[in-house]
Amino acid sequence: MRPKIVLPLATTVTALAGVALAGPASAHGYISSPPSRQALCASGAVTGCGPIQYEPQSVEAPKGSKKCSGGNANFTVLDDESRDWPATDVGGDVTFNWTLTARHSTSTWVYYVDGQQVASFDDQGAKPNATVSHDVDLSDYSGEHTVLAVWNIADTVNAFYNCVDVNIGGSGGGSNGPTPTPDETTTAPSGGGTQAPAPTASSAPTATATTEPAETGAPADGAEWKDWTWYDRGDTVTYEGVTYECRQSHTTLPGWEPSAVLALWLPK
Repeated sequence: MRPKIVLPLATTVTALAGVALAGPASAHGYISSPPSRQALCASGAVTGCGPIQYEPQSVEAPKGSKKCSGGNANFTVLDDESRDWPATDVGGDVTFNWTLTARHSTSTWVYYVDGQQVASFDDQGAKPNATVSHDVDLSDYSGEHTVLAVWNIADTVNAFYNCVDVNIGGSGGGSNGPTPTPDETTTAPSGGGTQAPAPTASSAPTATATTEPAETGAPADGAEWKDWTWYDRGDTVTYEGVTYECRQSHTTLPGWEPSAVLALWLPK
């Protein structure tokens, strides 16, 4: 039986902006909550994933695939069902939160459950925000399922692929906390919607849901910023002599200092 991940009801999902080993040129986007398979690899919740752990935002391949890897040979580990991917407990209505580290003009976002399409959102070529959320009705399903989410790019032949393992109706009662702040995210209602203009933050962050962060609680307000630490929205930290306020709750990762991910941290 798969291990399960239960995310706090108050969790607000954010994103990472690119890892030291994956520069901006390879940055695109992925689902951070409920955690996609690549998010689990990036957070360390699943190990031995290969290069995807450093660039969870880069699962790009030609449109039309039904594979978690999209058919990208670099990331076939995402198709490996023998890994017993952890399933997140969710309710019948699930909010899927994307973190985009490059905001490509978008045709559609399409969701499949076990290969069957359950939702589609048409952006009609608009450029999305740094974080995007979609409410998807999964009430016709129960138990453990794999959701394939596809981000179809408007001006290329490619798409980005994410698989999210969920336990619908699980004891967690849902993994969806508040969506990110209105100036950074547009939540598309079930059925579609065009995203609003992008935020002014210079870098799109990533956040990954992790069941065992290295730090179990945020340091006192004003303490020095640390990686592998959970911060709540409103917490303050100090980094290189500057005080920052947390804009969205997240677990930090190495290389994602406040000065590098201004979509997560607001200089005071």
